[in-house]
Amino acid sequence: MHIVKLAAQQLQEKLKESLSAVLPILGIVLLLSFTIAPLSASTLLCFLLGALLLVAGMVLFNLGADLSMTPMGNRIGASLARSRSVPLVLAVAFLLGFFITISEPDLQVLANQVPAVPNMTLVLAVAAGVGAFLVVALLRMLIGISLRRLLIVFYLAVFALAFLVPADFLSVAFDSGGVTTGPMTVPFIMALGVGVSAIRDDRHAASDSFGLVALCSIGPILAVLVLGMVYAPEGNYAASNLIPEVSDSAGLWQLFAYEIPHYMQEIAGALAPIIIFFAVFQLAVLRLPGRQLARICVGLLYTFAGLVLFLTGVNVGFLPAGYALGGVLAGLPYRWILVPVAMIVGFFIVRAEPAVYVLNKQVEEMTDGAISASSMGTALSIGMAVSLGLAMVRVLTGISILWFLIPGYAIALGISFFVPKIYTAIAFDSGGVASGPMTATFLLPLAQGACTAVGGNMVTDAFGVVAMVAMTPLITIQLMGVAAQLQHRRGALAEARAERAFRQMDEDAIIEL
Repeated sequence: MHIVKLAAQQLQEKLKESLSAVLPILGIVLLLSFTIAPLSASTLLCFLLGALLLVAGMVLFNLGADLSMTPMGNRIGASLARSRSVPLVLAVAFLLGFFITISEPDLQVLANQVPAVPNMTLVLAVAAGVGAFLVVALLRMLIGISLRRLLIVFYLAVFALAFLVPADFLSVAFDSGGVTTGPMTVPFIMALGVGVSAIRDDRHAASDSFGLVALCSIGPILAVLVLGMVYAPEGNYAASNLIPEVSDSAGLWQLFAYEIPHYMQEIAGALAPIIIFFAVFQLAVLRLPGRQLARICVGLLYTFAGLVLFLTGVNVGFLPAGYALGGVLAGLPYRWILVPVAMIVGFFIVRAEPAVYVLNKQVEEMTDGAISASSMGTALSIGMAVSLGLAMVRVLTGISILWFLIPGYAIALGISFFVPKIYTAIAFDSGGVASGPMTATFLLPLAQGACTAVGGNMVTDAFGVVAMVAMTPLITIQLMGVAAQLQHRRGALAEARAERAFRQMDEDAIIEL
């Protein structure tokens, strides 16, 4: 009875989190569609049904992540740590990063939209980049190298290469760094980092478990920039017709039902490498008891069902609504309204990213509540709002993405010298996590629709939204660290003054107190 009550309470909590994430987006789109940006009945109905699937998918995914993904990553990481074999840790890390990345749904979406480069060539290059940098990230943890030093070195290499590739390739390269750290990759990699950090017993081990996602986001950028020197995209990308047309409710359901088997197959392929890795470790090393194994299997089923519903909802319902909304707003006489609208949508939409939930919870647990999930959510929302505003300025003006990325990363790396290193690690992890399926299937189509309406270059102007979303949290979360540090210093100064005043008091005054 107690277990049933606990499960019901947990389900209610997840439902509340999902509704709080989706309802603001739903309200904004409905408000716009009934006022300045009318949408067709088909598009609006698809959006509403997509929102229902999105809520259900988020509930199941979040339950599944708690029951399966996080425990699996922790178990594998801890077993690697106990082996004390650095070559084994690094070999498993590369294979894990490589195969999980190949299965990441967002990467497949991006690969289908990049001209001139064969899909599998792009996917394999990005996967190799993630695998290599996961190795670098774990080596940093084991050796104790400063994350800030590595970030400075690698981002200098990134921007040096950026000046050597065609302009049409820049946005796609930086976008690739964001799409690879999605709902498949993040829960497992973060849990793996926590497990491997157990190999060290110093006081910095826990804080060094963050930073894996940050480094894994750099590998794909470097890999795609190198590809850009070989494959030069030609011509302007033209978005296909994304606006669905249905005549009745049966047609609406068929539109979603047709895509569900496709996403079932896609998510099964995405989960397969993780399951195989865990099965090998279970048979060879872990040998978990039946009850724990059954709990993980149930969690995997929840994760599977949740991601199928989530991706069906966002791809079939949210993607066309985003494209249509962007086109209508950019076609208005006062097209600059696109900027504040995108900022408001961005503020709320980041809370609907599945991997953001995992990161926020992990941060709160690892810092014993010193950095709360709610403060992380607020910082990410502010960062997302700023990034979407800047991205829409790019769409409307055609300004090169480097004018935003170079100063943005320079500021982020500069702030890292003045905050505790855990804030830097969490901030750069957040950049990759914030740019997930909701960005790829609602915000990127929003930019594409707007770009089509203003007659811009889709490859250089619309692409880059993911890159902008991945950049601004680096600044906002570190600024949160600056504020926390200033508050701590003020508290310490007040305490020192009180102690000094107490010492200066005579004995009679002290007795009266």
